Amino acid sequence: MTTHARPKSRYDTRPASLPNARQEAIWNGPVGRHWAEQQDRYDAMSGDLNDHLFAAAAIGDGDRVLDIGCGAGTVTRIAARLAGGGRAVGVDISEPLLARARARTAAEGVPNVSYERGDAQTHPFPAGGYDVAISRGGVMFFADHAAAFGNIARALRPGGRLVFACPQPASPDIEESRALGTLASLLGAQGATASPESADARAAMASLSDPRTIRAALAAYTDVDVTALTIETYWGKDPADAVGFLLSRTPDAAVPRVTRKAMEDVLSPYAGGRGVRMKARVWLVTAARPS
Repeated sequence: MTTHARPKSRYDTRPASLPNARQEAIWNGPVGRHWAEQQDRYDAMSGDLNDHLFAAAAIGDGDRVLDIGCGAGTVTRIAARLAGGGRAVGVDISEPLLARARARTAAEGVPNVSYERGDAQTHPFPAGGYDVAISRGGVMFFADHAAAFGNIARALRPGGRLVFACPQPASPDIEESRALGTLASLLGAQGATASPESADARAAMASLSDPRTIRAALAAYTDVDVTALTIETYWGKDPADAVGFLLSRTPDAAVPRVTRKAMEDVLSPYAGGRGVRMKARVWLVTAARPS
């Protein structure tokens, strides 16, 4: 019997084998689908970063912008609007998130945006094809950070800029870390633990939390600056809404009402007229490809 390979999508620009198969599986499985389904929630969670990111990126009319780990493309579309006569390209390994990005882009009528599926560590970007590379929390998942940032450097023109944000280390003196740690303990007491995929994704998110690791990964760049920022993250319109969202990330967990109430009590001090918001700390990193 003759078998036929599934035709490759015109959006599927992945190399034949990826060096980061584990993250590819995670972001094309339940984790990626959850992020796509809850795109508005995740965007709101990190929305406080946008002004800082774009102020540092200084995108101008005519710029060619590369958005690394673009997810559902919200940041890509903002970049495209700032670029005016230029363009923005988003790259990600998650097809569920890219499908969401394309649908939103079509609905919003943003003409100068395109998306490519691939791992930025090995993706065949055009050499010197971009003026600016940006990422709002999408650069922590590489198998080899130095190789990935080196590949991105080759995609930038000489003097081109790199700007990204990534989490600082978790600490009990940070509101978000403290609250999320307490919530995890409450769930753990009920035997409701994160799936291996979710746990792996969250572990990868911390991979660039040490500034020394960041600087080592950016050996191909000059003018590297790592700035500490305190932002507010949004988790829901009220504690019950926030707990519902958090539990949706472990949908198979059976959580009794008493535990839900305890979780809501943990979040109550952070609730106000603008919803449940907690202070969190991130790094804002800027660098340049040598001229």
